[in-house]
Amino acid sequence: MRSPPGAGLGLKPEHFDEAVRAAAPGLWFEVHPENYLVAGGPRLAWLEAVRARHPLALHSVSLSLAGEAPPDVAQLRALAALVRRVQPVRVSEHLAWSRWEGGYLPDLLPFARTTEALQRIASHVAQVQDALGLAIALENPSHYLRLPGHTWDEIEFLQELARRTGCTLLLDVNNVHVSARNLGFDAVAWLDRFPHALVSEVHLAGHSTDAVLGEALLIDSHDAPVAPEVWALYRHFVARSGPRPTLVERDGKLPAFDALMQERALAHDILRRATLPQAFA
Repeated sequence: MRSPPGAGLGLKPEHFDEAVRAAAPGLWFEVHPENYLVAGGPRLAWLEAVRARHPLALHSVSLSLAGEAPPDVAQLRALAALVRRVQPVRVSEHLAWSRWEGGYLPDLLPFARTTEALQRIASHVAQVQDALGLAIALENPSHYLRLPGHTWDEIEFLQELARRTGCTLLLDVNNVHVSARNLGFDAVAWLDRFPHALVSEVHLAGHSTDAVLGEALLIDSHDAPVAPEVWALYRHFVARSGPRPTLVERDGKLPAFDALMQERALAHDILRRATLPQAFA
């Protein structure tokens, strides 16, 4: 019998030793592969030690799939080598761009959803999947302003990318909340329209308010606990669509490993309850 989906944590070097020793039902870890695109060394050895104990996923941040240029060949070759080495359960990337004229920018930048962009991104996704020998998952981005030039609805754009490439989708619930607040749409209605059958992974994270605009602009900062509003959206998604492997992300103001495990346990309990018969949930 196949085990139900579990909840995982974004793994940081500060927590490697505790992660290796950790034991919890359904626990898995996710890392940014850019930190491990090397032939050897202590960090890669630590990652292999974690992989020997727990399932591992790779969440890329620099393939720049929405950029004008195709994915970097050398980077793809190194990523493919890491995939072969650690055999991740999933590989994912963002629907954004971060590379321009050979230089990398420290952000995940937006683009106009046009048919030209759809064709370009589909080609880039296909190149990545061919290089890795597997389907990747694409994450819905956070939005901070109303970008002009869109000719595609966001959800329809994601669905069409999946149809053309065979990729799956990574649903970041915090991104939905942040975008809904910043752009003024209904997050629950957006989630209800999302193609749930295509979701292979869910992300939960914390956010912050802008230093100048305050609550008028939320920032997907990953430096705080998951907000109550995001937990509510997550429960709504799971109740409507069933459990999916779920990651709790934390990239800044890193707390103790035990604190992250407690937050991860909340997500795992929601998944567990979703797999139980209603009378016992």
